[in-house]
Amino acid sequence: MNAAFAIAVAHLIGLGRGDALLLTVLCASASYIAVPAAMRLAVPEASPGLYVTMSLALTFPFNIILGLPLYLGVIGHFWK
Repeated sequence: MNAAFAIAVAHLIGLGRGDALLLTVLCASASYIAVPAAMRLAVPEASPGLYVTMSLALTFPFNIILGLPLYLGVIGHFWK
């Protein structure tokens, strides 16, 4: 969701392809950067080993393996 929002905003404000990709990756990464801190505050009894591992084990590889080519493809489609 964050990546789609970032692509839309980047297109609306007229960013170049590279800048749009960078904004998209940063916005998509916000979930695994913010989740551990938010979980620690929201559910103090939750096991940090579980939510930090899940955040990094699922979201980070998705962004690297599938996300970057997907984001670049979508950006390439809208920036002609």
